[in-house]
Amino acid sequence: MSLQKKLLTFAAPIALLGLSACATGLPTEVSRFQAMPAPQGESFVIVPDEGNKGGLEFSQYAGLVRQHLVSLGYNEAPSRQAASFVVELDYGVDEGRDRVVARHDPFPRFGRPYGYGYGYGRPYYPRFGYYGRHRSPFYYGWHDPYLYDDGLATRLESYTVYTSHLDMEIRRTADGQSLFEGRAEARSRDDDLTELVPNLVEAMFTDFPGRSGETVRITVPTKRR
Repeated sequence: MSLQKKLLTFAAPIALLGLSACATGLPTEVSRFQAMPAPQGESFVIVPDEGNKGGLEFSQYAGLVRQHLVSLGYNEAPSRQAASFVVELDYGVDEGRDRVVARHDPFPRFGRPYGYGYGYGRPYYPRFGYYGRHRSPFYYGWHDPYLYDDGLATRLESYTVYTSHLDMEIRRTADGQSLFEGRAEARSRDDDLTELVPNLVEAMFTDFPGRSGETVRITVPTKRR
């Protein structure tokens, strides 16, 4: 087998793997600080963050959080005054940033685009600061393969990347003591919150409450319609 055929045979499975990963899951960075007690019948109430006015959309996402907390052994309280914990939620998506794809072709006469340039994307500055042992803003899993060119590009294509987030804080009602602070953040080419927030909630509650000060990368399988 010629070198050209060997390279093309090797490249095809990798390309398919990358496309499959993008199509089947949403890679999410989850950072958590926690001092949550083991469930012993405590009750909770879910409220919007100060910058979120609530409403029907908020109620939909709060319902997902409610389901997770109940499944963990906590109970929903009838009012804020009767709750052991107050769960504060905030979510959103930015306006997006343009990216440029440099499509490479090491064998132009075959007319087949092959591979991408590699580099780093925008640094990740979370709401609660840097987490755990991570001191670099470039966390694992946030490599952006669409920024730099190595001189082999044959054409450029642009697209938009959106960054979505879910912030959740749990405070003790009696004294306002913070028991959990978490942030789930993901990048995607879609800004539809009705699709993104459920995935962020699922990632937030994966192995909840998690190890305090740890940032983990979680890929939530995308639900097909």
